[in-house]
Amino acid sequence: MRKRMREYGLSLGLFPTGPLNAITDVEGVKVGHVTLIAGEGKLVPGKGPVRTGVTAIIPHDENIFKEKLIASCFVGNGFGKSAGLIQIKELGTLETPIVLTNTLSVGIASDALVEYMLSINDDIGVTTGTVNPAVLECNDGYLNDIRGRHVKREHVIEAIMSAKREFETGSVGAGTGMICHGFKGGIGTASRQIEIGGKVYTVGALLLTNYGRMEDLIFNGKNVGRMLKERLERGIKGKKDTIEEDKGSCIIVIATDVPLDARGLERVAKRGILGLARTGSFMGNGSGDIALAFSTANRVCHYGEPFIRIETLSSHSDEINKVFQAAVEAVEEAVWDSMFTAEKIVGRDFHEVPVLPVEIFFEVQ
Repeated sequence: MRKRMREYGLSLGLFPTGPLNAITDVEGVKVGHVTLIAGEGKLVPGKGPVRTGVTAIIPHDENIFKEKLIASCFVGNGFGKSAGLIQIKELGTLETPIVLTNTLSVGIASDALVEYMLSINDDIGVTTGTVNPAVLECNDGYLNDIRGRHVKREHVIEAIMSAKREFETGSVGAGTGMICHGFKGGIGTASRQIEIGGKVYTVGALLLTNYGRMEDLIFNGKNVGRMLKERLERGIKGKKDTIEEDKGSCIIVIATDVPLDARGLERVAKRGILGLARTGSFMGNGSGDIALAFSTANRVCHYGEPFIRIETLSSHSDEINKVFQAAVEAVEEAVWDSMFTAEKIVGRDFHEVPVLPVEIFFEVQ
């Protein structure tokens, strides 16, 4: 198992991390994976090889349909096929777990998430309204037989049911077939702790990284990507120094226990995109860069009174700058976490991308 970035003595940003340096440092949040790897060699559409999976984020321990959380989202570049974002943006609430998977499995993941929510809420569609499943995606088609749609309902349910505080990152779950800045990417996470009004709060991020070009990759403000690419290509006969296209996507999920309203959470979600920019992303034309942010501080009862009162950090308080900075730092580090921990994956048609070469990275960073 590859080490996380901080296990090498490296760090990013100014704020301290939480105990796990993960989105699950926000109390009540859990993460589960199902990783699907089967077959090898040439692509046989519909039959493999399979290099994909599902990642589920559980926002709190109770029934989230009955006890919704305040949430919002921000679309940096909208080349994506996610489900549920329109209602989250309109109503400012999250009412299901968040499921991440590959692009062509959004439909089955949405169906499975609805099935799960119906199984624990017998009132949905009978004595109350329907449910808004939150499903987000990236395209893993370079390594995976994406046309085969190998993700099934049971995989989504299993990811939800297996969620826990401590979880793996890298080439797991939805991140199994993902590529980040020319290296193996996937699932990455990080957290930051901040103090507001004498109380310590947590901002955590989980990313599904599948974007960027190697030559644009930045660490701590330094372009290490060009040097890494030069070192990797050196000695490869006939290899030309070409500029690759920026294809792919990045899904950002930010959780916090800071009390924020939907407007504040939209502003936090926007800062997630800045975290990507600090790693060298310019949100290419074919990249779906989407951030979803939620707070665990307030609950919106589905069967509550018509008027609710929530506590929220004022947008006129400079203390919100700490939340913004923490979100940027957590997202930036989560990108690197996805690459440091990603394991080698040989995909369909023997496609392969390099894992981040840690020994070379230390020489150039």
